[in-house]
Amino acid sequence: MKKNNVLVVGGGGREHAIVYALSKSKQVGKLYCIPGNAGISELAECHGDIKATDIDKITDFVTSHPDIELTVVAPDDPLAMGLVDRLEAAGKRAFGPHANAAIIEASKVFSKNLMRKYGIPTAEYKTFENYEDAKKYVETCPIPTVIKADGLALGKGVIIANTRQEARDGLKEIMLDKAFGAAGASVVIEEFLSGFEVSVLAFTDGETVIPMASSQDHKRAHDGDTGLNTGGMGTFSPQDKYTEAMAATAMQTVFLPTVRALKQEGRPFKGVLYFGLMVTDNGIKVLEYNARFGDPEAQVILPRLRNDVYDVFNACIDGTLDKVDLQWDKRAAVCVVAASGGYPEKYEKGKVITFGKLDPDIIVFHAGTAFDGAGNTVTNGGRVLGVTALGSDLSEAKKKAYENIKRISFEGMFYRSDICKDK
Repeated sequence: MKKNNVLVVGGGGREHAIVYALSKSKQVGKLYCIPGNAGISELAECHGDIKATDIDKITDFVTSHPDIELTVVAPDDPLAMGLVDRLEAAGKRAFGPHANAAIIEASKVFSKNLMRKYGIPTAEYKTFENYEDAKKYVETCPIPTVIKADGLALGKGVIIANTRQEARDGLKEIMLDKAFGAAGASVVIEEFLSGFEVSVLAFTDGETVIPMASSQDHKRAHDGDTGLNTGGMGTFSPQDKYTEAMAATAMQTVFLPTVRALKQEGRPFKGVLYFGLMVTDNGIKVLEYNARFGDPEAQVILPRLRNDVYDVFNACIDGTLDKVDLQWDKRAAVCVVAASGGYPEKYEKGKVITFGKLDPDIIVFHAGTAFDGAGNTVTNGGRVLGVTALGSDLSEAKKKAYENIKRISFEGMFYRSDICKDK
């Protein structure tokens, strides 16, 4: 069998999970990663001198490596910047949506307006480009309310305001203080929804939609869903409150209508479409879309996927997803994230990581790691590691994840103790 060499773009926990899944494919030969990290380097040749957002250098790298059969563009920024478009224009195969489809994540104003136009259920909202107009609105809107920066903000550009003062402060932080840079030039202010959250990632080739196993992320930094929003402090799969009946409803009211809407708008979506859902007393509503694998959702979903992921990626590109039957490991998975002290605000890097003896079936996905001059694995980001465990049920997986994360240490390390708390 011919072996196919693959490049994965990105350097976080999600990318480690993708590289891990590809490394299990009998069809995949050599793996490359740009920029990669210390953990990924055990499975792939990493090129840490190139940034994931340097689409010129990445295109040059791929065109100068004719052995690369497929490039998987994993993070949101290079997708929004059009890396898939650039690679295809250079005659190369790439997995991920084109820039005009990735806008469903890159602009919350776009995605909310798309949902309104096509009747896809979501929270009521208003959009603002002018700070004074937005400020007037938060003086009268229902509280609590949710304020979202329009653009990409590493999963952190969302403020849940429980008081009017918090709404004023949040608005100032996004629009005047530019806490999220240009992403906050426009904002969406929307109603606060109550219920339970579920993340459903789906493969799509622009026509067919195949949802993956469900999961749930924990966004707040600290126990009890307190503290600032982060990129995600842990996750579990499946979300066992999400029933087959709910999944069938979501397919008809959200998943298929979204893919059809994008096609209708001349923005066919091929790749992974992430649906952040809230199951409310008034039905299933969309909280957000992502145009790629979630992080850390990928760290619990990909270890459960029994299909050869290389086949699935190619089916999305070739429009043959209707011939794919996704199969899942019946075991549950829990991932707990170890973060740097101070995250998601200021934190130090370069702290040496000590790994004790971990159970053999534990998967440690590296998110923000590097090697120092002495060959030690050191911290190199806010979210450092994701400790993933599989178990016969969520309770067993959770127990194993926490037993093993306690055997890892670095200065300032913290993690939530209540991931999958009800299990």
